[in-house]
Amino acid sequence: MKNQPQNQGELKDLKVMIEANVIESFERMSLVSGIPLADLVVIALKRYRSSHLDWDVNPSKKD
Repeated sequence: MKNQPQNQGELKDLKVMIEANVIESFERMSLVSGIPLADLVVIALKRYRSSHLDWDVNPSKKD
C-alpha cells in the first residue's frame, strides 16, 4: 500500500475528535514511513471499511 496512490478522487474535509495517543502514534508512523499522515488515515479507514462492508447498506459503485 505504500506505493499505492491515496486521495486521488474528490476530496472532502472530515473533522473528528480522536484520542491523543492514536494521533501521536499516527504522526510517528508518518515520520518513520515517509507516508503523509492523511494517506495513513485513508489507508486505515479503507481497511476498516473493507472489513465491515456489511454495515454499508448502500455502497457507492465508484468505491
